[in-house]
Amino acid sequence: MVPWKSFPLEVTYQVFGWLAFLSWAVAGYPQIILNFRRKSVVGLSLDFALLNLTKQCSYLIYNASLYFSPVVQKQYFERYGYGQIIPVAANDVAFSSYAVILLLIIFSQIAMFDRGNQKFSYYSIAIAVVVWFSGAVCFFIALPSQSWLWLVSIFNLIQGIMSLVNYFPQTFLNFSRKSTNGLSIGTILLDFSGGVFNYSQMVVQSIDQDSWVNFHGNIGKVLISLVTIFYDSILICQHYVLYPDNKKGLPSKSSEEIRQPLICASPIDQEQINDSVISSHQSPPEV
Repeated sequence: MVPWKSFPLEVTYQVFGWLAFLSWAVAGYPQIILNFRRKSVVGLSLDFALLNLTKQCSYLIYNASLYFSPVVQKQYFERYGYGQIIPVAANDVAFSSYAVILLLIIFSQIAMFDRGNQKFSYYSIAIAVVVWFSGAVCFFIALPSQSWLWLVSIFNLIQGIMSLVNYFPQTFLNFSRKSTNGLSIGTILLDFSGGVFNYSQMVVQSIDQDSWVNFHGNIGKVLISLVTIFYDSILICQHYVLYPDNKKGLPSKSSEEIRQPLICASPIDQEQINDSVISSHQSPPEV
């Protein structure tokens, strides 16, 4: 392992890394709590959850392999040079492991709670199937030559590609409903913070080593940071600027309200309805 040139930068690197972990680790809880309180996942895109689980599982395979496997590390040094630092930190492994657990909890809520008329699309299911089938094919390609760094890099690339597509279903669902009701803004804000800290950690490492090789040596980490910041900015804008209907914690819409437009009575009709209700209570029952 290559030593750090600057102790303060090394400390800063670790601080940014664990701040990213804490932000992303806590980010899952507001959505889980919101689902539990509403006993509903209406407003949370099921495709977003499925694609996000696929992404995080791929990221976990890459992080755990590069951090724990001496064989993969050796192949990394042979490719990028022995003067480099492994671009995966302990916080990366901790985050990806924790993210998979939290997403499995959300999937259990999807199975138990009201989903309204929401369902998994054929597109998201097809993407998930293609990803894991491709991963299996790449494993058998890498097996004869023991090209494990190439294999885990494929999963890192998959994670990066999934980062580009997995946020889209949620942003589109918000756009189609003209509402972010059912999506926890706390989760989005923490996710945004995690992306900023994660990218900052890579910048600190590059400054210390006077090299930007860790960026193209770990393109998946770069993508997950930048794409997270980009899409979360859109979701934050949708929540606070475009569709601020639940900005102050308005009651969540039921699944029936999602299915059918809300029909409001005019003031005159409402007055007639109120008069009929009052008269029905005041008039004596017929014998």
